[in-house]
Amino acid sequence: MTAPVVEIVALRKEYRRRGRRSVGVDGLDLVVPAGGVFGFLGPNGSGKTTTIRCLLGLVRPTSGRCRVLGADARTGLASVIGRIGAVVETPALFPGFSGRRNLELLGRIHGSGPRAVGTVLERVGLGDRGDDLVKTYSLGMRQRLGLGAALLKDPELLILDEPANGLDPAGIKEVRELLLSLGAEGRTVFVSSHILSEVQQACDSVAILSQGRLVAAGQVGEVLASGRPPGLLVGLDDLGAGAAVLAAAGWPVEQLPGRLRVGVAPEHAARVTQALAAHELWVTELRPEEVSLEDLFLELTGKEQEAA
Repeated sequence: MTAPVVEIVALRKEYRRRGRRSVGVDGLDLVVPAGGVFGFLGPNGSGKTTTIRCLLGLVRPTSGRCRVLGADARTGLASVIGRIGAVVETPALFPGFSGRRNLELLGRIHGSGPRAVGTVLERVGLGDRGDDLVKTYSLGMRQRLGLGAALLKDPELLILDEPANGLDPAGIKEVRELLLSLGAEGRTVFVSSHILSEVQQACDSVAILSQGRLVAAGQVGEVLASGRPPGLLVGLDDLGAGAAVLAAAGWPVEQLPGRLRVGVAPEHAARVTQALAAHELWVTELRPEEVSLEDLFLELTGKEQEAA
């Protein structure tokens, strides 16, 4: 089996401010397999950025350990840093230089020439703006330029903290397609994000954090299947009467705006319509419920907040 590119064991990070202690990451265990796009999800303050900073040696953990590409993040990161590209929070750029000039200066450090810079600018959608000053760029354009800087080293592992932050819908789509293409090349893309619909479309596997703890992890399909079983969505003119009929038949019913959610497997759709028709209630909509990553995310992180 291929060795994982990221291994996190019992990671804990505590902060002390003005005599008060807070916990950023609380006993996190995580394994990221090689290849593909791995989504790292959680509400603001859940520990995503702290974890990424520990992986990159920017923050010293209170306890536990992190390994990246087989190297200890505290003692051996220098031996593998040339194989890692990263963007953490807002990229640091020279606003008075063009995007191309910024990448050329970084390229000297990595040994990348002008041709590589041009290729990267095209890949992140800045080919026609590469010679404009960075101070004229939108936040989304700066995000894409930072992503281009991470790609200059031709890395096998990309660690990206909210790469779609500030992008319009077209820009978000471009980033999603870029992440998919990078993962398809055999690279590993470790990406934190709060845009859950995009994560569901782009990621092979995900991990969900809440209050510094892992609440779910695995392939996207497996994580979705671990949540509430999907039911049936039923539309009809008299929702109240329909809910009463279905509840009397012994099915769990929840009234949503414009429809009912019936807690039965989709294969029981015929029984639901028969029960309603027996009371002259006619179905205007009937379809299986699609459980999204966003639904599961809210369910899992909401439970954690209530338990705190």
